[in-house]
Amino acid sequence: MKTSLKSLRVATALLLLLALAGCEPEPRDNAALFKSLHGQWIVINYWAQWCKPCIKEIPELNALDENHADITVLGVNYDGATGDDLAAQIATFGVSFQTLAEDPAALLGVPRPIVLPTTLIINPQGELVNSLVGPQTLESLRAATVEQEGPAT
Repeated sequence: MKTSLKSLRVATALLLLLALAGCEPEPRDNAALFKSLHGQWIVINYWAQWCKPCIKEIPELNALDENHADITVLGVNYDGATGDDLAAQIATFGVSFQTLAEDPAALLGVPRPIVLPTTLIINPQGELVNSLVGPQTLESLRAATVEQEGPAT
């Protein structure tokens, strides 16, 4: 009986660890992620917990990500927070969009932003088409993405 209970506890602990590992808030391979998102707009927002304009625009970014299926919002924690620290910041500020584990600037061939907030706009063809500096609204983000395409022909 003791062995069965111990085995059950070990199995439960392993399952919990595996589940927690799968719940990580950020993907590990930006190149694969960007490839999987080819064909839709990508909005990459750099934010930090000490940046008041960043925190103010998080609800706008959440709304863009949640209400527009043709746009994916990705976050980059400017300070490089990871693990529990990153998860706590995400929870504190109500970030509901996906947060990247690594800064994608080098992959995109652009310098790391020096002003926050900065938002990069990538078109459905995978091209960086805009870099927005300063806090954005839902309207300014929409204008920089889908509405940029113009009317369908």
